[in-house]
Amino acid sequence: MDEMLNNNKAAENENDVGSVTISEEVVAVIAGVATAEVKGVSAMSGTLAGGIAEILGKKNMGKGVKVTIDGDTVEIDLHITVVYGAKVPEVAWEIQEKVKKSVESMTGLKVDKVNIYIEGVVIEREPKKETRPPKVEEKEAEEQKKESDSKDNE
Repeated sequence: MDEMLNNNKAAENENDVGSVTISEEVVAVIAGVATAEVKGVSAMSGTLAGGIAEILGKKNMGKGVKVTIDGDTVEIDLHITVVYGAKVPEVAWEIQEKVKKSVESMTGLKVDKVNIYIEGVVIEREPKKETRPPKVEEKEAEEQKKESDSKDNE
């Protein structure tokens, strides 16, 4: 992999076509998406400004992520809340592995550290059962099923 990167850099220098710069925000979004895919993560903790942006309808996938790029190495800080009952060390390890793999494969940058900060624990509740009356079609379907069951029993 390193040889391929070195070959690409050499090719850029020979052709002098320019350079590619990856912003910290792009790395933050990649890390945020990778983190959200890990089972046991409830949410990313963000700043007040990020919370206001979400209220206004803007989805911020870099929320709760701080990225520091130094040359071709990256340090990432993630602030998360976990689901009650999740094994925190396992969740943190999986986040570190997934974020490192995603960022390195998508950007070509080397991830030096992925620091995880657990900001809280959330108890997820079971969704309530519907209490609305059944629709007419549902009632008819139930009646037909009862009729067919009673005919089968005779």
